[in-house]
Amino acid sequence: MPVRNSAIPDRDAALAAWWGTPLGRSLLAAESELLAEAMEDVFGWELLQIGAWGSARELLARGRTRRQSLIAAPGFPGGADILARPSHLPVTSDSIDAALLPHTLEFAPDPYAILREVDRVLAGEGQLLILGFRPWSLWGLRSRASRRGFPPGMRRVLSPNLVREWLVLLGYEIVTASRYLHLGPWSRVTPEDGTARVLRPGLTYPLPAGAYLLKARKRVYTMTPIRPRLRERPAVLGGLVKPTTRSGL
Repeated sequence: MPVRNSAIPDRDAALAAWWGTPLGRSLLAAESELLAEAMEDVFGWELLQIGAWGSARELLARGRTRRQSLIAAPGFPGGADILARPSHLPVTSDSIDAALLPHTLEFAPDPYAILREVDRVLAGEGQLLILGFRPWSLWGLRSRASRRGFPPGMRRVLSPNLVREWLVLLGYEIVTASRYLHLGPWSRVTPEDGTARVLRPGLTYPLPAGAYLLKARKRVYTMTPIRPRLRERPAVLGGLVKPTTRSGL
């Protein structure tokens, strides 16, 4: 009898349990507020969140496109619209107006493959929003020090500079780059704290930001053929060249 590999269900269960902690709930609430502001100018027909982050659709709640959809990996217990791997999206090419990757790259075995797939489905001038943890923050250090990753199941921490380089390589223009998460991964959060400690630094929580938001636009550069400029042939009258205004005396 084959042995069932329970690593992925255990990882998903650990991450789902972490989302239910005060720290996890505060992070989700703050990121929902942050994305609501970032998506104020994100319009169109379809906003696609690729990768589950949270127990429901918190991050899509305030999207301004006509429709918002969630693609999650098989086994996600929440209400995903489509179950599929982020690196193999069952979506038509050039059909999505905006895409959201909430820490999706950090949980993937091949993050650049996901970016290439997102580039395939995103229409020209479409917008891409990416959330990630900063490697040299307390959150990044906590993740590298933990065997299971932190938050649970995270494979790696990708620097914003590296993600920016990948986006530029794919032909994207960085529209906005901001930082947030000004509390430590061991912090105790109370309901009275709200989202202020996560989004903005303060006198009692002056820690460097632990996460970042990148907002980029897919640029489409059309090739415009340039015709060679033909030299004007001088008019000939009766076998003589007609003088022009540029002829020297």
